[in-house]
Amino acid sequence: MSKLLLNNVNIVNPNESIKYNHNILIDNNKILEISKNKITSSKDIKTIECADKFILPGFIDMHNHIMANGFDKVDNMKNPLAMHFYNGLANMKNTLHSGITTLRDCGLADFGVKLAASKKLFLSPKLHISVTPLSITGGHYDFYFNSGFDMELLYPGMPKAICDGVEGVLKKTREIMRARADFIKVMVSGGVLSENDSPTVPQFNKKELKTILCEAKTRNLKVSAHAHGLDGIKNAIDVGLDSIDHGTFIDKQSAIKMHKKDIALIPTLSVVDTISKGSTFDEEKKSHIKQLAKVHKENIAIAYDNGVNILMGTDCGVTPHGNNLRELELLTQIGLSNEEAIASGTINAAKFLNLDNEIGSSNEGKIADMILVNDNPIDNIKILSDSTNIDLVIQDGIIVKNKDNL
Repeated sequence: MSKLLLNNVNIVNPNESIKYNHNILIDNNKILEISKNKITSSKDIKTIECADKFILPGFIDMHNHIMANGFDKVDNMKNPLAMHFYNGLANMKNTLHSGITTLRDCGLADFGVKLAASKKLFLSPKLHISVTPLSITGGHYDFYFNSGFDMELLYPGMPKAICDGVEGVLKKTREIMRARADFIKVMVSGGVLSENDSPTVPQFNKKELKTILCEAKTRNLKVSAHAHGLDGIKNAIDVGLDSIDHGTFIDKQSAIKMHKKDIALIPTLSVVDTISKGSTFDEEKKSHIKQLAKVHKENIAIAYDNGVNILMGTDCGVTPHGNNLRELELLTQIGLSNEEAIASGTINAAKFLNLDNEIGSSNEGKIADMILVNDNPIDNIKILSDSTNIDLVIQDGIIVKNKDNL
């Protein structure tokens, strides 16, 4: 693997002061040296003059559906299965080019997709997969219609999501682990756009959730909860699941308990914000979603004010892929500083994944996952919202996006 030298770059690391006018030497996918002094170049080193631009760690999207494009159930019915994977290739490239070098897929990416991505057969963030989420009969991931059609996408390596009762969830958790999941995703409430339920409806009882958690811990896997409604949130907190994703109707008491138990919150503000501005719904539905977006922001602000560990996740796949870092701007609107928002998608997310010794900051000895932008995002976080502002993306020491042929 060739060496790469970045000259005259300003290094933005979470929880650190900016290092101005430094040079970075990358060798064999890792950051070998960072120096204020000149680093000697040679013929086998590709040198990029960064012209006083700003470099950040590659970002981690903690809630994504990389293979999804709106969860259109009609597409599942009419499209050849191959289209599912070819669409995924475009999603992965667009996501990587938006500055996401690692992501946690919360449903639809299987082990084959992860394996191919790890072999660099195509451009993709590094994937941590749940394969498919666990759902009760009639729950958020039950795609059975009263017409008799079941629109769930199934094929070898993609287990069916539905499970009920202690024995049922135990077996299903083992099936998901057999499918090589890196973590377990469980639907503990209904969804905003569900066919069979509503966001406030709790799903799985505490005995079922405890069974899922205990079985996951036999392989040291974390369990993340899709949770909008307060009852579902409370159940997930009481059982001790590792993260609450969405958290729309969280209250102060629940936030305090989350903080005490060190349960992370992944708000995915951008998905509700984007849907609320869409034009595909009737006026009544749009009004409902806009009100939901307002309540969501207010409640996430309460969680932040009570010390909950907030991590960046987008839920892209429900909405289009490619401007994932707009989530950072939305996080600052509920109280996070620009520095805190950046940390939520870098070092803090890496800590949750137990990968902070490898990724999450640009330090010597760490993997060279980095992005380059023209302006200082500490001063203006909005520049990260538009992927066209990202000039360079480096993943594992390899340039995977070079907008201006630097």
